[in-house]
Amino acid sequence: MTLTGEHGPERESDDLIAAEYVLGVLSAAERQDASRRIDAEPAFARLVDAWESRLAPLAAAYPATEPPQSIKAAIDGRLFASSSNVATPRPGILASLGFWRGLAAAALAGLIITAALPYMRPPVDQEVRLVASLAADSSDVKYLAVYDAAHHNVGLSHLSGEREQGKDFELWVIEGDKPPVSLGIIPVGAATTVPVTPTIQQQLEQGAILAVSLEPAGGSPTGQPTGPVVAAGDLKNI
Repeated sequence: MTLTGEHGPERESDDLIAAEYVLGVLSAAERQDASRRIDAEPAFARLVDAWESRLAPLAAAYPATEPPQSIKAAIDGRLFASSSNVATPRPGILASLGFWRGLAAAALAGLIITAALPYMRPPVDQEVRLVASLAADSSDVKYLAVYDAAHHNVGLSHLSGEREQGKDFELWVIEGDKPPVSLGIIPVGAATTVPVTPTIQQQLEQGAILAVSLEPAGGSPTGQPTGPVVAAGDLKNI
């Protein structure tokens, strides 16, 4: 089974950029570019809004908690830090359009950070949380996968593409040249959680790939993928 070429994940699509923007995994320069596109391109802004709605169910598994003071201090420092050698503000700053735009941007950044805390703040006992966009050039099937070490599971959000009648989607872990290991049939629905064993956890944390194949109803009869790979992706740190 090949995961390169036509089965490689779509890394540069606007849809994926919007997802990574919402998750907070873009670099600083990429995030600034995406922010400018949100302001200038209504279609891209709608993609970002759609991803925020799609990802919201994944946060339901994590109870709300107060962030540590160190995190709040770091956020305040980024948003409101001032240099000791900054000159006294010029008269009329409150009437400046730039001032109000800057204030609005800071407020928006604070809102985004607050909404992303369930994904950005790792559990106290285990700090590993990874995300992957599962897609393929030859298929319209797309999933978002979030691996959570603390809860020993992979959360799947179904974004697009339907299985053929009489067929099932099956989730696989692929580590290097080793045979794929099945994580089971993916239930029909918008979101689901798949438990993983310690062995699978270790593979995921060492760079294994997640893949979805189209199989006969009930799953592969051989224990290995028999149908085409309709989505795949590598995990990256949040």
